Amino acid sequence: MPMYKVKPVSPGGIKIDLPTCMYKLPNVHAPRTNCGEHALQNGEVDPALKALEARQDEVLKRLYELKATIDGLAKTVTTPDADLDATTLSRGPAESVFKGTADLDSLLGKDLGALRDIVINANPACPPLSLLVLHSLLCQRYQVLSSVHVHSSVSSVPPPLLSCLGPRHKDSYARQCFQLGFTLIWKDVPKLEMKFNTQSMCPIEGEANVARFLFRLLGAEPQDPVAATQMDCWIDTAVFQLAEGGSKERAAVLRSLNAALGRSPWLLGEEFSLADIVSACCVLRAGQSTSAPANVQRWLKSCQNLGHFDFVYPLLQ
Repeated sequence: MPMYKVKPVSPGGIKIDLPTCMYKLPNVHAPRTNCGEHALQNGEVDPALKALEARQDEVLKRLYELKATIDGLAKTVTTPDADLDATTLSRGPAESVFKGTADLDSLLGKDLGALRDIVINANPACPPLSLLVLHSLLCQRYQVLSSVHVHSSVSSVPPPLLSCLGPRHKDSYARQCFQLGFTLIWKDVPKLEMKFNTQSMCPIEGEANVARFLFRLLGAEPQDPVAATQMDCWIDTAVFQLAEGGSKERAAVLRSLNAALGRSPWLLGEEFSLADIVSACCVLRAGQSTSAPANVQRWLKSCQNLGHFDFVYPLLQ
């Protein structure tokens, strides 16, 4: 006989269906009589699903553009190794002598929202005169945002070097308005170096090599292989013998320049080229402008009359 008796709280006739499998899936091989949630007749996709996919692609694209913009800002605005900021933009005083065009997307990569900035480290003891001329030419072709910085390895920089890229532009903080960035950092480096992509690009060293890179952006390089070879020959001769050579080498180069300029107004004939820019800057840096032969002096005057050497002569004083 039980000690306690409790009445049942539920009827005893409850039937419980226990599952026979963990997960249930519809039979994909069975004929369908009704459309699925996102599938329409004839195998088409629901427009709502298409809109969702398009929205996802747009969000991913905007995120990628935002990342590219942040990478550009991290590279230029908060440029490492730069302590003093003197943002400037130069406008060349004369019309560009080059009429060709260059595709920046093919040379520098497609613009995805970040400013394509060229960063140059140069020693203030040896200013890159030819790059200043090329900067002036680039400003005639593109909207260039230029900036000058001073690295902590340099104790002091003369004021002309801080303003060598021209006066400050009123829209210098609207980076999206510019096509190209030109950042010059005065730094204690043994040799001039340039980087376009500071994260994945090896630096280009030497003023002549950087000048060749910048000249390509103008779309004015000679198409004739012979003329291109002559241009490279004059550039190497000016850099290695005129700028870095002894007195005998300088005299020999000046005689060669005088002979070539006696036959044509420019070194490659009737067209002004990178050979004239680099060679003229090397003559000016070597202090040979006043003692040079007559044809060389006439040629230097022609270069000065173009208006793109205006920022070079103040640095020679």
